[in-house]
Amino acid sequence: MQRLYDFLRRHPTWVDGFWAVILLGISVASGSTMNGSPPRGNELASVVCAVLLAAVVALRRRMPQKMLLLAIAAGLGQLVLGARVNPSDFAMLVIIYTVAVSGPRWASRLALAGGLCAAPLAELRWPTDTSSGVEQVGVTVFQMVPFALAWVLGDSLRTRRAYLAQLEERANRLEKEREAQSKVAVAAERARIARELHDVVAHNVSVMVVQADGAAYVLDQAPEQAKKALETISGTGRQALAEMRRLLGVLRTGEHEEGGEYVPQPDVEQIEDLVDQVRTAGLPVDFKVEGTPRPLPSGVELTAYRIVQEALTNTRKHGGPNAGASVRLVYFDDGLGLLVEDDGKGAPHELYEDGGADGRGHGLIGMRERIGMVGGTLDAGPRPGGGFRISALLPLKPAQ
Repeated sequence: MQRLYDFLRRHPTWVDGFWAVILLGISVASGSTMNGSPPRGNELASVVCAVLLAAVVALRRRMPQKMLLLAIAAGLGQLVLGARVNPSDFAMLVIIYTVAVSGPRWASRLALAGGLCAAPLAELRWPTDTSSGVEQVGVTVFQMVPFALAWVLGDSLRTRRAYLAQLEERANRLEKEREAQSKVAVAAERARIARELHDVVAHNVSVMVVQADGAAYVLDQAPEQAKKALETISGTGRQALAEMRRLLGVLRTGEHEEGGEYVPQPDVEQIEDLVDQVRTAGLPVDFKVEGTPRPLPSGVELTAYRIVQEALTNTRKHGGPNAGASVRLVYFDDGLGLLVEDDGKGAPHELYEDGGADGRGHGLIGMRERIGMVGGTLDAGPRPGGGFRISALLPLKPAQ
């Protein structure tokens, strides 16, 4: 049945042609049953009009305006030639409905006017056997109702289709705008990450330069001190290369404002200071560190700090007046775990997806970009019973 339905939808003219044949057959059969009675009008004209009106039904969707004019011509032919009224006149209701649905405005108005005039003209041409003029008016008005209803139904469907098309167009436009905003957010966040990682690498390089100068200065007088400086240069250089590898692997270009100073970026140790600042601002925060703290790559430390900062900022903005939060740092053998939760009313999930709580592209999009830079994973979403939860795992070594 579904295949048959799909086939009929793909071939509407065939469906209309089928009903046109049925209508023509009923009209011919109706004329045959009247052969025993005195003929009412020109029989040949009746057959011609029935054929024309059947063609109106068959081609109504392909040529609605032309079929409307053909239906008007067939109706006028019935009046002029005195062809009797037969079932094929039902095609006039069909074409009025069709033009009201999909035809231009002028054709819709012409169809309504023609339909309303059809009943009075037919009553004048073939008066009803009634005893008073009031009854004739009543019969005429009653005959006008189907034409008016056909037009109203078609025009209502036209309005509904236009409304649905407008909604669909608006939804498509909003979806495209949302995709564009997401791309802009990702690009902006990547540019920001690139600047920050660039600063990290530049800071490491500056440390290497200073250590190299110191080693050259004390090489002859204090070989042990020079050896320690060279070891520091080696470790710092490896770390800088790892950061550069992540940067070049994820980002195409990195931006840095010329003339800016290279300064160390926030690290894990400063998360406690960040929590104290948030507490001072009025948000209760429970902060705990599990495991044995140890030095981490600069990119991991920076990512951890920014994730906690963003999560607490979202809680302050969207958690409500009585919200509280908790921050957990867990040192594993092969990574650093972050768990930030709040018990507030929470912001809509779409807000994080569409650009973040601060309106500058720092939401889940920014968090995913940051964590992706160091090869980590992120799990974020509403908590059962209210609030929001952000869980991240940052590996100590980037994925190969």
